[in-house]
Amino acid sequence: MRKTVLAIVLIAVLAGFAGCSTLGYYLQAFNGQMELSRKARPIPQVLADAQTPVEVKVALARAQEIREFAVRELHLPNNGSYRRYADLQRPFVVWNVFAAEEFSTAPKQWCFPVAGCVGYRGYFAQADAQTFAAELRAQAFDVYVGGVPAYSTLGWIDDPILNTFVGYPEAEVARLIFHELAHQVVYLPGDTTFNESFAVTVELEGVRRWFEHTGSAPGIAALEAAQQRKQAFAELVARYRDRLATLYASGAAAEPMRADKRHILDEMRAEYQQLRQAWGGFSGYDGWFDQPLNNAQLASVAIYNELVPVFQTMLADSDGDLPRFYAAVAELAKLDRQTRGQRLAGLDRHDPTVQ
Repeated sequence: MRKTVLAIVLIAVLAGFAGCSTLGYYLQAFNGQMELSRKARPIPQVLADAQTPVEVKVALARAQEIREFAVRELHLPNNGSYRRYADLQRPFVVWNVFAAEEFSTAPKQWCFPVAGCVGYRGYFAQADAQTFAAELRAQAFDVYVGGVPAYSTLGWIDDPILNTFVGYPEAEVARLIFHELAHQVVYLPGDTTFNESFAVTVELEGVRRWFEHTGSAPGIAALEAAQQRKQAFAELVARYRDRLATLYASGAAAEPMRADKRHILDEMRAEYQQLRQAWGGFSGYDGWFDQPLNNAQLASVAIYNELVPVFQTMLADSDGDLPRFYAAVAELAKLDRQTRGQRLAGLDRHDPTVQ
């Protein structure tokens, strides 16, 4: 509890040096984190509570097995994170707001204490996220708002298991726990793509090892199918984002460029329908495509996937030894941005035709 209070006081002090609008943002973050801390209870206590629904008890018991596996087999932090449970009575813990200029594929950056500059801004209330999104749209930004079931405080506070994801399929629960704990292993302030791609790499390897550990052949098969779909989706988005980048660099007038932008996004939506048919009608990405597509939405995918093939190469070069891999990534994070970029480019041996 003392650790929680110190972290929250730090947020409040830092907010005091900010302007009014930024102060309001930090205050909502303060209140949101306080809510999590207030509602979180030790999992043994929740399991012993007669009022806890049976399905929640079953899910929490499995989540604790996954948590212990993360320490024992994945060498992820052995601390108080994901050893408590909080029911927030809402579908997401935060809503992230992504933005990009009308003719740019680069996400807008926001800078914060500790986390550094990131390509999104998170709100604990959906209404607050939508209000901020409306302000950005009024400034002619492309905007995308996405709900998030879990996030990491980077070890400053012991993150709890939440109702927002505890009922997910087993692979998803494992994925989220491994991903968020990975942020506590290596986190590079100011480089969202580096951080998220590293955590995605850890989650993918972790879930694969989890199902091997449990001996679940159906789980492994489902994981492989899901990863093939995810890879195809990410590559689809990357291709069309590259096409948009070429268009924006062309120097065309605004109106023709705007029309070409709409045409490219329509083509991406049509190609997704072909992918969907090849997947046997799998509809997991329908909600994403049902929204008006824009630069911010495409950037939200790139942030999480762009460097995954590079980190997978590093993991392979470490012979699958996770501590060695973590150490290599930590050394990369110490480099200046230009040198780090050169090292990462030299590691990019990914062949997109190979699954």
